[in-house]
Amino acid sequence: MSEASEKARKTAMTVVLEGLAAADPRKAVKRSLRLENGELIVKETRIPLKGKVVVVGAGKATGGMASAVEEILGDKISAGAISVPEELVGEYDLKRIKVLGATHPKASEKSVKAGKEIVSLVKECGEGDLVIALFSGGGSALMEYPVEGVTIEDIRDVSVAMMNAGADIVELNAVRKHLSRVKGGWLAKHAYPAFVLCLMISDVVGDRMDTIASGPTVPDLTTFQQAAEAMKRRGVWDSAPPSVRDYITKGLKGEAPETPKPGDPVFEKVKNVVIASNIESLRAMKRKAESLGYNALILTSFLEGEAREVGKVAVAIAKEVRRTGNPIPPPAVVLAGGETTVTVRGKGRGGRNQELALSAAISLEGLDGVAIAAIGSDGRDGPTDAAGAVVDGFTVIKAKKAGLDPLKFLDDNNSYEFFKAVGGHVKTGYTGTNVNDFLAIVVEKLEK
Repeated sequence: MSEASEKARKTAMTVVLEGLAAADPRKAVKRSLRLENGELIVKETRIPLKGKVVVVGAGKATGGMASAVEEILGDKISAGAISVPEELVGEYDLKRIKVLGATHPKASEKSVKAGKEIVSLVKECGEGDLVIALFSGGGSALMEYPVEGVTIEDIRDVSVAMMNAGADIVELNAVRKHLSRVKGGWLAKHAYPAFVLCLMISDVVGDRMDTIASGPTVPDLTTFQQAAEAMKRRGVWDSAPPSVRDYITKGLKGEAPETPKPGDPVFEKVKNVVIASNIESLRAMKRKAESLGYNALILTSFLEGEAREVGKVAVAIAKEVRRTGNPIPPPAVVLAGGETTVTVRGKGRGGRNQELALSAAISLEGLDGVAIAAIGSDGRDGPTDAAGAVVDGFTVIKAKKAGLDPLKFLDDNNSYEFFKAVGGHVKTGYTGTNVNDFLAIVVEKLEK
């Protein structure tokens, strides 16, 4: 490997790790929330602490968020309960807030138990009390409370059927919110007339608050009508569990309550704030790159598409920077974030970031002084222990010297085994946060 490529790899890693640091849930809470003269201040909103303070929430980053809230408020917290992935329960030493373990990515009875306990806590709050709600990626599975007559298995079955039928997140949420007593604004309804401050760490491209953890404290824009139409459009209505069809039919007849909507007085006592997101991390990454002497540009935080195709585009951008100085001249760091997808055709092991990196490595072959890093901010890329991978123009050359065919690994969706053999894995361990994925393209200025 050349000196220029080595420097590019090092810079790519430094920059993506800066993105992770910016998404740290404890830091995100501490820079957004402070206690001053008996008032809690967030984004210029001042909330007097007159009554009880109850802390609830769910998500992969919620444990870290709750730790920071306890540090800030201490014994001012009256009670609390949060739901985190069950394998992480022992990670958090909280004094005032109970840590419940539930399942992710599939909800289970543990998720229902957590949902019921959280709803019970907020229902005990009244005028003058404050509910601090903490939500992050994974919250939708980690906290659930099905409507009467519908089981968690019913919700899971219809959700899987919708996803397999190609439903988008809006269609899926329209159904899930209308089968839940906690999603789609219902948590805020249960907490009323207490004031609700909801802090969110976004794992949603575009940071739509009604989508993060299925919007427990956000007005729901969908209706029973839209839920039924989505199920029928995707061809899952007839095969859905009878309990699901029965409940949605009740809703269509006005015999079951609609989710809370914009304009409901409940939301006059709710403050929703996104405290960490992909774009915030990208901004931190840009500042870091500039401090290292690079020209830096944020391309987008809305990155989507097939991972292997995005990998080719990343290399095309690197080549343009090198050849013409567009969109910025070298030494350059071009940044993007979002969430790509993988169409699984093979039998291998990997994740979207490793697949993107492998595809990029193939297109990068022989290009000196360029490195590309792609990682998932939660530290888990697909069902693997890697966050992603970093590649350069020598990655494929090294593989071929070892008798490996990169295209075969790509065709078999076997990016994990490729990087295990060749090197390039980025392993951060479970980060306790999730603001989607980071892509860093580094192009060094070569001496002529």
